[in-house]
Amino acid sequence: MNSLVATGTGAAWAYSTLVLLAPALFPPEARHVYFDSAAVVIAAVLGGKYLEEIAKGRTSAAIRKLVGLQAKTAHRLDSEGVEQDVPVAQLRVGDRLVVRPGERMPVDGRVVEGRAHVDEAMLTGEPLPVAKTEGDEVVGGTVDQDGRLVIEATSVGGDTVLAQIIKLVESAQTGKLPIQGLADRVVRVFTPIVLLIATLSFIAWILIGGNISVALVAAVAVLVVACPCAMGLATPAAIMVGTGRAAELGVLFRKGEALEALSHVDTVLFDKTGTLTEGRPVLVDMVAAEQDQALRLAAALETASEHPLGRAIVTAAKEKGLDLPEVTDFRAVAGHGIESRIDGRLVRVGAHRFMAGEGIELGDLGSRAAEMEGSGRTVVYVAVDDAALGLLAIADRAKPEAKAVVDALRSQGVSVAMVTGDATATARAVADQLGIDDVHLEVVPQDKAKVVTSLQSEGHSVAFVGDGINDAPALAQADVGIALATGTDIAIEAADVTLTRGQLGEVVTALSAARHTLGNIRGNLFWAFFYNVILILIAAGLAAPWGIHLNPMVAGVAMGLSSVFVLGNSLRLRRLKAFKTGAEA
Repeated sequence: MNSLVATGTGAAWAYSTLVLLAPALFPPEARHVYFDSAAVVIAAVLGGKYLEEIAKGRTSAAIRKLVGLQAKTAHRLDSEGVEQDVPVAQLRVGDRLVVRPGERMPVDGRVVEGRAHVDEAMLTGEPLPVAKTEGDEVVGGTVDQDGRLVIEATSVGGDTVLAQIIKLVESAQTGKLPIQGLADRVVRVFTPIVLLIATLSFIAWILIGGNISVALVAAVAVLVVACPCAMGLATPAAIMVGTGRAAELGVLFRKGEALEALSHVDTVLFDKTGTLTEGRPVLVDMVAAEQDQALRLAAALETASEHPLGRAIVTAAKEKGLDLPEVTDFRAVAGHGIESRIDGRLVRVGAHRFMAGEGIELGDLGSRAAEMEGSGRTVVYVAVDDAALGLLAIADRAKPEAKAVVDALRSQGVSVAMVTGDATATARAVADQLGIDDVHLEVVPQDKAKVVTSLQSEGHSVAFVGDGINDAPALAQADVGIALATGTDIAIEAADVTLTRGQLGEVVTALSAARHTLGNIRGNLFWAFFYNVILILIAAGLAAPWGIHLNPMVAGVAMGLSSVFVLGNSLRLRRLKAFKTGAEA
């Protein structure tokens, strides 16, 4: 590409300089200068290069933010049990560390004292904090929410899970090779052919007429008309219009190369939590003779609890506008449930083991609960005095548009798969609801990237869609990483494409934008190539027997018209439409 630009503009400049300094060497009709043509061609090509450069994303931001998750200091207990604040770099395996509510785990370890709920969303993507007690494992970077823990370090430094995730993201990002532009592939063959034609044209006219001026005019006309301004604009013009329109529709391509890569994708791999699902627990079902009463009593108790499932119940009651009564004598039984008195009656809310321990008969509710739990829902019972009142089912439900998006991708010939760190029952329930057969279950963050690599080794071009820190390695490893803007900054930085409105339907919009843009680029290149070939033959003199000649001035105008066509064709991408589900449409 660059050699033809340099040769064409150099020939125009050299020819113009000779005309300016030694006009007597040329016949009057050939005394034209083309300094402006050379300047315009170079400006257009450099402008295209600039557009491509600013479209490229920075690969280091994701790494910096991942590193930011690592604790800088830790509270280490010495041999006498006294706390000392020390840099994390000084920690060794076996050290005992104190982690207070709101603090991150400084290293991977095992709980030796205390009880707390730990937010592991950065690791598993799950919205529910996990209860940790003596003997449980914890991972560096996760957050202690509500209790003091003493942990014993089991992995430090580069051996921690978070450090390994950082290495995976760095490796996947730095290992990618830039996708070579379509224009370069065309011009790679086109350039030497043009140089050969210009040389043969010069020699032929010398042999035919013996006039070096006529021969030089013909050769320069070939080089000027062949100067690939339109080819240089074919890719960046389409990328500029295509990515600009996509951005208006909620799809941000952080790297220009992602357009071409996404157009070839044949498999889309979705993370589950927060991507296909809403990423937060919500009340999805109730079984009770008096549903509002059961929800009202449960929500009244849960207002005094900090448990995430409790918040889902309280939110559901508020959405229904229920009036919550006062509670007294509140008591929480860790890992089982809660109880309190309302209007003098003892109300209990909790798990099956809580009810069984209190001798409460569940009857048909037990079988209904088993069905719900088998479909990945968490069941909470409500009892008044010694009688079961009903049950509440809580789950992280699929997004309303998820099924339509999966169906739309399949209709475009794209395979759809799901990967999650969830347990089998929960993941299968969502997959069955959405009609996804290819499901990768209980996958830890390090192995999400391995799932992508496995699909790629089978010859698939893979797009990964995710929103969490735990998705960053897979987003970086995939041919195209697509992040929801409602997710974490790290996922967004590791991705090639960001869905700025966080709507799942934008995955289909992104794929459509990529395919239409690449189709437009191919059309631009075909036109520019075909147009140039015809004019090159005319400039070389093959149409001279019919009195048709093309001098350098006309060649410059013709070259400009080719660029105008390419720009006009690229502007058709402004007609791209956003994907809408049936309800939205």
